[in-house]
Amino acid sequence: MGATAIYPGTFDPITNGHIDILIRSLKAFDHIIVGIGPNPTKTTLFSIEERILMIKECLNSIPNVSVEVFDCLLVDFAKRKNAKVIIRGLRAISDFEYEFQMALMNRKLDSDIETVFLMPSEEYSYLTSSIIKVVGSFGGDVSSLIPKLAHEMIKNKFNKINKE
Repeated sequence: MGATAIYPGTFDPITNGHIDILIRSLKAFDHIIVGIGPNPTKTTLFSIEERILMIKECLNSIPNVSVEVFDCLLVDFAKRKNAKVIIRGLRAISDFEYEFQMALMNRKLDSDIETVFLMPSEEYSYLTSSIIKVVGSFGGDVSSLIPKLAHEMIKNKFNKINKE
């Protein structure tokens, strides 16, 4: 396709589902920018610096991917990066309504930017960063659901929190 796409999210933490969507996106796009964006409705476990480190390290073997932080409207970020496509994952029907509304709002803000929805592999269809954090906070084994570094970081984070 010869184009750049933006894959936005909070990635707190990055999961194997995120990576699945990213790798599959590279079949259609030459370059993917993983955009770590603001979400005023979410409280994050990891700082922005920790997430940048985690994501860059977890994706360092995947070519044609970069990681950037943005603090503006997603369509404005896409314009600055000359990206005409936003990639979003749809895990379940419950995701659809929210993602549909966001895609329509983004189209209203800039009709030149399209949203492409990808479904994750079936094994990740239930997986969210929120679930990872809940299970991880109780010491549950999430090692098969997130990259090794993310697993180490989440264990360390909750060990530190539990000691306080």
